[in-house]
Amino acid sequence: MSDARYHARLFLETLREDGVEEIFIPLSHKKASQTRDDREGSLIILRKEALRCTKCDELVRNRHSVVFGSGNIKAELIFVGEAPGSEEDRQGLPFVGRAGQLLTKMIEAMGFRRDDVYIANVLKCRPPQNRSPKPQEIENCEPYLTAQLALIQPKVICALGAFAAQTLLKTDIPISSLRGKTHDYHGISLICTFHPAYLLRNPEEKRKAWEDLKKVKALLEKK
Repeated sequence: MSDARYHARLFLETLREDGVEEIFIPLSHKKASQTRDDREGSLIILRKEALRCTKCDELVRNRHSVVFGSGNIKAELIFVGEAPGSEEDRQGLPFVGRAGQLLTKMIEAMGFRRDDVYIANVLKCRPPQNRSPKPQEIENCEPYLTAQLALIQPKVICALGAFAAQTLLKTDIPISSLRGKTHDYHGISLICTFHPAYLLRNPEEKRKAWEDLKKVKALLEKK
């Protein structure tokens, strides 16, 4: 069992120990694929747990919403960003501001609809003034993302921006060096690209991002 799946199991088992008896803990890809209803129910329960999370005092005091994630729970492709922004915090959905509008166009350029994929962030709550997440906040919140990935079991993860890429890959290598390669996230192919917010500020980099998205699509077509 991979480290990610092991830690996801520990997190889900902790929820069960806390009295959440309905939670489903996937044992293998085959087992999970045969129990879609259980997996869907577990994501609903996981979302409820995230909505009432109070581990990060500053984030809890300042948030309007917990932005768990949205999309197709059977998705073969998951996009992972850094944290919600102001519009996401207001609506309770990931990537719905200007950066989200660009992400939707990127998804559509790949030949998909937004409803075909799943979108989440490392942090589920907006850091005040959109500051960078703190290490303790990452430690508190990353288990939710790890569990989401373990339950959905995508074929490919696309990490949007340096923070998401470095968090998932446990590295401090800059995004400029991480992109352009296929990485392994505990048996799942992972492609890193620029965050849509960065592309809005640096439109000349969109060509590189498109090359990354073509790699994502090629991986999906292989699997």
